[in-house]
Formats: sequence, C-alpha cells, structure tokens
Amino acid sequence: MTKPPSRHAVTFVLLSVLLDMIGFGLIIPVLPGLIEEVGQVGLAEASLIGGWMFFAFSMAQFAFSPLMGNLSDRFGRRPLLLLAIAGLGADYLLQAFAPTLLWLFIGRAIAGFCGSSWIIANAFITDVTTPEDRAKYFGMMGAAFGVGFVLGPAIGGLLGEFGPRVPFFVAAAISGLNFIYGWFVLPETLAPANRRAFSLARSNPFGAFKVFRSYQGVVPMCVVLFVFFFSTSVYPAIWPYWGMAKFDWSPSMVGVTLAVFGVIMAGFQGLLVGPGVKAFGERKLALIGLIAAAIAAVGYGLAGSLAVVVILMVVHGPEGFIHPMLTAMMTHRVPDDAQGELQGGVSAIMNVAMLAGTVFFSQIFGYFMRPGGWQSPDVGYFIAGAGVLLALVLFVVLVPKDDRKA
Repeated sequence: MTKPPSRHAVTFVLLSVLLDMIGFGLIIPVLPGLIEEVGQVGLAEASLIGGWMFFAFSMAQFAFSPLMGNLSDRFGRRPLLLLAIAGLGADYLLQAFAPTLLWLFIGRAIAGFCGSSWIIANAFITDVTTPEDRAKYFGMMGAAFGVGFVLGPAIGGLLGEFGPRVPFFVAAAISGLNFIYGWFVLPETLAPANRRAFSLARSNPFGAFKVFRSYQGVVPMCVVLFVFFFSTSVYPAIWPYWGMAKFDWSPSMVGVTLAVFGVIMAGFQGLLVGPGVKAFGERKLALIGLIAAAIAAVGYGLAGSLAVVVILMVVHGPEGFIHPMLTAMMTHRVPDDAQGELQGGVSAIMNVAMLAGTVFFSQIFGYFMRPGGWQSPDVGYFIAGAGVLLALVLFVVLVPKDDRKA
C-alpha cells in the first residue's frame, strides 16, 4: 500500500541521484587506465575502445529507459528504483573484477540500463509534488546531477592513485549504502488506482515517441529537447581537446574548468529555479536559458583567454533551467498514470541526441584540426550556437503559451 512520502523519502530520491552521479563520475578518470590494463593496449587504442563503450552505455539507456518508466507505471516507483540502484552496485563490482574487455563492455551496457534510476526518481517527484512545485524539484534534481559530476571525477582521480579498479569498489559500496537507506525510508508513491497495465509497445523507445502524440503539446517540446541536447553535446565531445588546442590547458586545468562549470550549473539549478519560476514562470525561464546557452556557445568560440571563459561560464549558467522547465511543462500535459512513460521517453530523446551529437562534434573537431587544412578548434562551438538558436526559434514557434505557467 502507498503511504504519504516523508521528508526522508524525498531526500533519498535526491540523494540517490547525487550518489549515482558520484559513482558514475568516480570511474571517469580511471576507465582509460583500466582499459589499458585489461586489454593490454596503449592509450590511443584505449581511447577508441572507450568511445565504443560510451556508445554501448548510451544505447542501453536509450533502449531500456522507456521500459523502466513503463514498469514503474505498472508496479510502482519503489521496486523499480531500488532494483536500479542495486543493479548499478552489482555492475560496479562486475567491472572491478572484469578479466577481459568483453566484460567491461557488458558492464557498461548494464550501467546504462541501471542508470535509468533517475527516470524513476523524476516520476517519484511528479507523484509527490503539486504542478506548481515540480519545476523547483526538477531543478534540484539537476543540481544533484551537477554536484555529483563535480565530486565524482575529483574523488575518482584521487582513488585512482591506488589502482584503476579501486574507484569501482568504492562506487559499488556507495550504491550498496544507498540501497540500504532507500529500503527503509522509500515509500511507494503511485497509488494502485493510478497504475495501468504494462504494454510492450509503450516500452519500445521508438514506440514511446509515437505514444507522445497522444498528449497534446508534448511532441513540439520533445523536438526542442532533441535539438537542444544534440547541440549542447559539443561540451562532453570536445571541451578537453578544445582547451588543450586553444589555450594549451593541462589535464588538471581541464578538470578545474569542469569542476567550476559544474558548481555554477548546480547553483543555478538548485538555488535559482524555484525563485525563477515564481518570478518569470516556466516558459519564460526556459527562454532565458535558451538565449544564455546560445550566447555562451558562440562566446566560447570567440574567447581569447581563460578569464573570458570563466565569465562565459556564469553567462552559461541559465542553460540549467532548460531541461527542468521543459520537463515540468510536459508533466502538465500527461496524466498521472503515464508520468513514468514520459520520463522514459525524455531519457530516450536525451540519449539519442547526445549520442549523435557527441559523435558529430567529435568529427567536426577532428576535421577542422586535421593537418594540411584550415585549422580552428572553435568551429564546433559556432555550429552548436546555431543549433541552440534553432531550438530557441522552435520553442517560440511550436510551444504555445500555457496560461497557468506564463
């Protein structure tokens, strides 16, 4: 039976997202070394293998996120969220003991499947909050993502000094503790009356896109999200290479810039979303975020010093409004028994867009940095700025004003 969620339950959901991101970030600095060790390859080949592992991770998230969302609509949020957390912990152990590259690939695919815990967390937040408060809590979720991404790589780099497998054991322990905590404090929030029969067709990631057509106004926002995520995937694709090529950054400087950016983004999402929604409404706050994102992308391409880059990071901060605002706006147009399906579909859109965008911008960077041709590390950012501007235009044209959330 369901029971009213306690403050501990909401805290757990936010904490679970934070800890999942810390666990994910822990392994980023040491994964190349582990690939070298397990595969007996050099760093150059390890980077290629790591790229295909990213592909396996993203494809697994794309394929199974709608399934997890639909299962949570049928069986409730609690069992699916705890299952995802437990599976992620077991997967970290699998990768820690992996004897071959094949096992690492399997591990990354399982991590993609279990990493969909945030989808269930979003559905949980939707269950327990009023429509007026959802944007604030989605912003807090985004902040948990940002803080976890800042802390994870930093801690992982320190733990990596003891060996490339050590961060995997620590990540597994974090997931285990998170599971135990959730077992005692996490209630079920989806009442039996609001559950619906499981449909395999709805669990198909492409089927999820089709189902969105049933809910008026959702498809245009999905289009905006896709263009936005595709364009902003320029940052994970080329940021380190761009900094090294343009400013001769060291690896430690790359890490510092990522940490600063993560703190700024978390601050905007965690502290300013709530007041921003009250002051401007969800739609206007999303517009502010899209304008800031376009200015920042073009600005990075024009930047001539580290000081300018840091200033642009602050300008870039409102980009953190876009995802929680659009997600909150979509929840208003979807019935309570389909919120898990919605979050699964949003995750599928994000994963496909970022997977395609990361590959695209990596190729753009490589093409314009090739020997013998016109070289510029900035072209990717100009293209990304144009893409975000397109998302802004699509948002203005396709997404109607909601009188409840002006």
